[in-house]
Amino acid sequence: MMIKDSVKDLFEVVGESESAEEAIKLYREKRPDVVTMDISLVGELNGIDALQKIKEIEPNAIVIMVSSMGEEEYIRRSIDLGASEFIVKPFSKASIRDTLTAVTGG
Repeated sequence: MMIKDSVKDLFEVVGESESAEEAIKLYREKRPDVVTMDISLVGELNGIDALQKIKEIEPNAIVIMVSSMGEEEYIRRSIDLGASEFIVKPFSKASIRDTLTAVTGG
């Protein structure tokens, strides 16, 4: 919710999900310019699994992973799978906006 509130005046938010499965489905349907994906999601798959599936759908997809402190192993795995950037919790609205602006070139 904080990410959405932080960027809604700069970017159009086209979908939100609570599970990796739903995130993958939304990506297929909406094909957004940028995805923010929490590493920890409910369901059978986690955010890293969703990242991998999205990259299979679109290898050039821009996916920004959101993680908590202490999840270094997950961060390394996400980098290996092609994550574009990371936002580490706790985060500020400014850091979210700066990251999204940097990856979109805007």
